[in-house]
Amino acid sequence: MRIPRRQFIGGAVALGLVASGPDAGAASPLPVATTAYGKVRGRTERGVHVFKGVRYGADTAPNRFRPPRLPSSWSGIRDALEFGPACPQRSTDMPVSEDCLFLNVWTRGLNDGGKRPVLVWLHGGAHASGHGASPLNDGTNLALRGDVVVVSLNHRLNVFGYGYFSRLGAAAGDSDFDYSGNVGHLDIIQALKWVRDNIAEFGGDPSNVTLFGQSGGGGKIVGLMAMRAADGLYRQCLTMSGQHVTASAPLNATIRAEAYLKTLGLTPAQVGDLKTLPVDKLVAALGTQDPLVARDKILFAATLDYKTLFRHPFYPDAPNETAQVPLIIGNTHDETAAFMRDLMIANDTTWETLPQRLAKEMLVDMSPEYVIAQYRQWYPQMTPTDVLRAAATAGRSWRPHLIQAEARGAKQTPTWMYQLDFGSPVHGGRLGAYHGYDIGLIFDNVRVHEANCGTTPEEMAAAQTVADQMSTMLIHFARTGEPQTPQLPTWPRYELTRRSTMIFDRTPRIEDDPRAQERKLFATVPYTKPGT
Repeated sequence: MRIPRRQFIGGAVALGLVASGPDAGAASPLPVATTAYGKVRGRTERGVHVFKGVRYGADTAPNRFRPPRLPSSWSGIRDALEFGPACPQRSTDMPVSEDCLFLNVWTRGLNDGGKRPVLVWLHGGAHASGHGASPLNDGTNLALRGDVVVVSLNHRLNVFGYGYFSRLGAAAGDSDFDYSGNVGHLDIIQALKWVRDNIAEFGGDPSNVTLFGQSGGGGKIVGLMAMRAADGLYRQCLTMSGQHVTASAPLNATIRAEAYLKTLGLTPAQVGDLKTLPVDKLVAALGTQDPLVARDKILFAATLDYKTLFRHPFYPDAPNETAQVPLIIGNTHDETAAFMRDLMIANDTTWETLPQRLAKEMLVDMSPEYVIAQYRQWYPQMTPTDVLRAAATAGRSWRPHLIQAEARGAKQTPTWMYQLDFGSPVHGGRLGAYHGYDIGLIFDNVRVHEANCGTTPEEMAAAQTVADQMSTMLIHFARTGEPQTPQLPTWPRYELTRRSTMIFDRTPRIEDDPRAQERKLFATVPYTKPGT
């Protein structure tokens, strides 16, 4: 893939290819840390040492579709001043490269024996896109607020990380494809091993690692909780809208692989050509229509391959092996507003157009007319747009979170559930607490433009109040394995007898079995993540 010169230079800095002077013009020496592979030089911002683009794995281009390899050692000091490239993907504002196994560290101490809790962030993007360099997940404020170490990372995505080709005839005897459905997860595991082996140098406690991630990042976390290869690399987890209950099944994943090959003009007998095709051709083929989910482009995700992943994350139950790992399951009140943004802003849904629109967005096979009738009975004040947002969220996004919590609650595990009710003020508040709105709050980054927390002093003050609640909760959870803080009401574990849920809002509160009638309505039909 051809990369513009400006982007190449940014990526080259992360790779240590661009020479730099020894702190010319700096007010104080730039911080240097020693990793198992060599020394890296970062910079200090507001009292936090920041290292960007630290290599945790070798270039994956010569190793396409195979498990990651360790990086080679280097001499001297490599600059870690710019984020490393993201995995190639259909659209991104970052430089991209198959050489994408880089992580970033925010810390207040270096090799000081601080034993700070370590927070490892996994970005969203449905296994298809994203990177660890978004301003929303800058770790500076968390490191300042709680004296924790924050780590974010890039790893292989879409076809590079999750394309599953090992069942195709020509690949059956080709060991290069043995792990092709899950190498993105294996990249994450390698990054966690880097944390285990190196984070003490950055003032962190390798025995106290918290995984947290949103959307696809939350889904990756529950996938890791079902993979024995990740055991012992983390102590507790927090998922934000991580809606995965099932992984991609191997036969369906193979159907996708065949459709993808067809777009490339290849037969299954030519699957080996994937190892050497140019990156831009592989990325262009990501526009293939998914053969199983008509509304989407090709969906590659973690696969039940029986090599690294031997079971679904939450089917038929919660894994016994990680049952005692503390887990917070988070969701937002209006998840699907993010996926129906234009409809929400237009606010032009009528009672006549609502059934067709809802049928498209619920992603469960129910009569939309019946669902609408129930909502109109329960909530007579709701407009058609309100019903569309609420019912689509309950059927499509909220349901898998409940399944996860119920599976854990049935085993009396250390599990807590939260719901963000505090909504964004943008577009007249029509998006509400949309999918992803909790990222800026939990990172205490409400003043970042992408946080969409508003512009007026009143809007910012309200957002900061909720950010204080959520970021303090995350830090306390990382320290203790419990989410309870003095700012919050008593937060019971999630158990089926009460279904206690923390509601984050201007004033936080506990609700038992919130939206119970909606939960019961959608529980009358089976749930399967589309296309798995």
